[in-house]
Amino acid sequence: MVTAVRGTDVRTRPDRLAGEEPMAIRVAGPGQAPIDIAVTMRTPGHEAELAVGFLYAEGLISGADEVAGVELGNPGALSRPDDEVLVRLRRPFDAGLVADRHFAVSSACGICGKAALDDVHVRARPIPNGPVIPPGILWSLPARLREAQAVFEATGGLHAAGLFEADGTLIAVREDIGRHNALDKLIGGRLLAGELPLHGQILLMSGRAGFELVQKAAVAGAPILAAVSAPSDLAVEAAERLGMTLVGFLRGDGFNVYTRPDRVATGRV
Repeated sequence: MVTAVRGTDVRTRPDRLAGEEPMAIRVAGPGQAPIDIAVTMRTPGHEAELAVGFLYAEGLISGADEVAGVELGNPGALSRPDDEVLVRLRRPFDAGLVADRHFAVSSACGICGKAALDDVHVRARPIPNGPVIPPGILWSLPARLREAQAVFEATGGLHAAGLFEADGTLIAVREDIGRHNALDKLIGGRLLAGELPLHGQILLMSGRAGFELVQKAAVAGAPILAAVSAPSDLAVEAAERLGMTLVGFLRGDGFNVYTRPDRVATGRV
């Protein structure tokens, strides 16, 4: 129960909250003991997509063909069997890839930092020039994303990542208490479906656009990343270097284009 105060009106009523639980991501190659990669605070659901998307976005796997399977934790040993996700690979996994990185992930902030910018630039494949999107298509995306956010409507506490065709058609949406987790789930789902890279498509985030989101979007090959709130200066720097169009403050009939404005048909040269 929650005590809701609205001006002079005070009521006690039931309330629904967004879930937040830890999830350990582990990896093992053939004949290898599982290697701990990260523990992230996330909203339950789409655990396999989250684990695979995280590994791909962080450059620890290069494609779905490396994934032999994804296993949830042992229900007999864990109170919540999806608290551990083990990604089994078809090739040996080099533990040295994570030994010096020491992943620590929270729902509030993904893995980010200026030192990672050069690594992202090396790992991200070149992003094609197209498509060119009319402003009207961009204006329509937040409402379409909101319509698809079933959990947000009930709790009001989740971020969303949406993937759209260039004509504004919604392809997929994922929700999570963390922005980066929502995007990892979305990328992981497309990876497992054999639908990467995201060339010719638009990614939309329900919150701000930080460096870690630009990083993940670039690795997934998205030419356009839009957000309903502000980008950070490091996000703009990364998008500029990676050749990505970064749109912020996408609300109503307005938005700001921070990088590569040639992909938005504003009529200005």
